[in-house]
Amino acid sequence: MNVTVVRIYLSERAHKHEKIFRLLHDREGVRGVTMFRGISGFGHSGRIHGASLLDLSLDLPVVIEFFDDPDKIEAVVADLRQVVEPEHILTFPARLV
Repeated sequence: MNVTVVRIYLSERAHKHEKIFRLLHDREGVRGVTMFRGISGFGHSGRIHGASLLDLSLDLPVVIEFFDDPDKIEAVVADLRQVVEPEHILTFPARLV
């Protein structure tokens, strides 16, 4: 069965990850969602997001990943564009085995 996988790249500081998680669960009803917290990372700005023993406020990278039928994903991504910048959303085809 063919599916589409979606990855959304965020920063904890933006506080969008919980809103997106709820949207995917409550409104969109996708098959399942996994949220990953990164150790460190950087984006277009080049600003490094990471955790150290001296850093009291966490601004770690967050990746939200999920998959579903391609037609459903197309509609979900259209809704996500209202919350997330399009360049932070990655989609790719996959196959369930």
